[in-house]
Amino acid sequence: MTMRGTRSLRAKLIGIVLLTTLPAVAVALAALVAYDLRAYHQAWISDIGTQAELMGRTTAPALAFDDAKAAGENLGLLRFRPQVHAAALYNARGKLFASYAATPQQSRFPPHPEADVERVDGRDLVIFRRVVSGGEFLGTVYLRADYELYDRFRDYAGIAAAVAVLAMLLAWLISRWLQSIVTRPILAIGQVAREVVDQRDYSRRAERISDDEVGVLVDSFNRMMAEVERHALDNQQALLKIEQEIADRRQAQQEVMRFNEQLESRVGERTAQLEASNRELALATEAAEKANRAKSEFLSSMSHELRTPLNAILGFGQLLESNAHALPDTKRVEFTQQILKAGRHLLNLINEILDLARIESANLMLSLEPVGLADMLRECETMISPAADQRGIRLFFPDDSGLSVIADRTRLKQVLLNLLSNAVKYNRERGTVVVECTALADERVRISVQDTGSGLRPEQLALLFQPFNRLGQEAGNVEGTGIGLVVTKRLVELMGGRIEASSTAGIGSVFAIELRAAHEMPPSAPSTGHGELRSGLAPDDQDDTPLLLYVEDNPANLQLVSEIVALRGDIRQMSAPDAQLGIELARAHRPQIILMDINLPGLNGKDALGVLLADPATAHIPVIALTANAMAGDVARGLAAGFFRYVTKPIAIDKLNKAIDDALARVADDR
Repeated sequence: MTMRGTRSLRAKLIGIVLLTTLPAVAVALAALVAYDLRAYHQAWISDIGTQAELMGRTTAPALAFDDAKAAGENLGLLRFRPQVHAAALYNARGKLFASYAATPQQSRFPPHPEADVERVDGRDLVIFRRVVSGGEFLGTVYLRADYELYDRFRDYAGIAAAVAVLAMLLAWLISRWLQSIVTRPILAIGQVAREVVDQRDYSRRAERISDDEVGVLVDSFNRMMAEVERHALDNQQALLKIEQEIADRRQAQQEVMRFNEQLESRVGERTAQLEASNRELALATEAAEKANRAKSEFLSSMSHELRTPLNAILGFGQLLESNAHALPDTKRVEFTQQILKAGRHLLNLINEILDLARIESANLMLSLEPVGLADMLRECETMISPAADQRGIRLFFPDDSGLSVIADRTRLKQVLLNLLSNAVKYNRERGTVVVECTALADERVRISVQDTGSGLRPEQLALLFQPFNRLGQEAGNVEGTGIGLVVTKRLVELMGGRIEASSTAGIGSVFAIELRAAHEMPPSAPSTGHGELRSGLAPDDQDDTPLLLYVEDNPANLQLVSEIVALRGDIRQMSAPDAQLGIELARAHRPQIILMDINLPGLNGKDALGVLLADPATAHIPVIALTANAMAGDVARGLAAGFFRYVTKPIAIDKLNKAIDDALARVADDR
């Protein structure tokens, strides 16, 4: 470290001297060489130019008398000038008159002379001079001679390099002598400083050997060392006091550390308890959020499902109550049947909700006993056949297998009817439902219901037994709460069994339950049955009155609105069971008003509204939402989506008529 620092300082001083000497020498030598080369260039051009003029004068008579031989002899005298490689004489017409070449390789001459020109051509000097005698232009002299400037420059460069090396050597020797004078006092200060650091001897002082700036530096260094020595003594005394204080505090610190350890142990315990509480709180919060979301979903779904049958009940009830128009007896009977049908559907919905509530609260009482499957399946077949016949679905039930299970008779019938109802509802037209009963090896009986519907995808199967799941179908496509499978699963589990489902998209689904087998045969149970009413709408008549298009998949709601429109008498109506057909009818017939349900099979009402608004042919038609989605957020979102009015089910006839009147008024204003 010491030697490296010393060599660095000396090297810096030598480098400074050499770096200042080298540019000065280089500039001086470059100036001398440049000046000499310029003088040589001018002298050489002057010499060759004089030679060319002399040749012009001596050959002028030969040009005047057209004596090429004499001209050639005059040019041949240039062999005594070895610097001249070639010469030529051109007559006044620019033709080559006579020439001279030192060697055959240099016998190439320009085809035409140039004016008075002096130029460097590679390593040769080329000169043209005009020959004039008595004011008459006789011809042109051409000379090509060595241009020795490059050789002269190479010689000068070698001399300059030698001079530069000699100058740098002298500068290096002088700098070696000077740096010892300058650096020796500084190195002495450095040596004293190193010894002070290594030996901690602050009494050392540097020797002053000059009166210049270096001497001032030595004095300053010595004063600094005296101050450092004084501070060192003060610090030593202070350290003695500090050591005593440290010894006193060390004992106190040990006591504090002991208390800290106890405190850390307590803090760790409290932290662990707090973390456990936070985790429990997070789990509870998450559970509460899930419960809140489930409650919101339940209320939204129930709002729609309960309002749908209520819409038919209240709507047809208002028609029966209205005294404005006399209704024929056939209409009154038909309206009453629609009210009864909607009431039965509403009762089924309420029963399913109550069943789920009783199951969740553990208040459902079951009476487990042996139940014969033959009688039970005959009852179910009788009850489900009317719904299957309406869609042309074939039912296949097993023959009397003699199997019986341990179950609650009423709840088992509820489970089987729910599975069979789903198999019919979600089946394709003229499809098939197959019921099978199989005795398993572990004293259990398997009852499976297989349909030929559209099937379910794996992601749909994963969510199958969650509330309000419709087996992958759109909400408006089938009736029901979507909690039937949830109730079915809970009932099967309460009876000591289990339920499973498998499905293949495009082929169908299989739902199966397994219950404990009963060894004694139960008494036969009476069978019951029920049917379901369906209604249709007559086609709209064609006249010049305003046209209303109603897009609705529920026949009862469709008939109710048709009756309301018929009682108005000022508009005609056409209908569509789904949004896609509704869009096509709107484009084809351009109705003045469109009533749109939200929950439609396939494309829903909001998406259909977007298609209508995006089409210039239908964008001007006011679209009134007529839906059972009646939550406050649903209404706000519907109006924001672009619906002209938002009417909720059950329908208030005066509100619907007011919305239709407003739409007709807007159509009239647009015209």
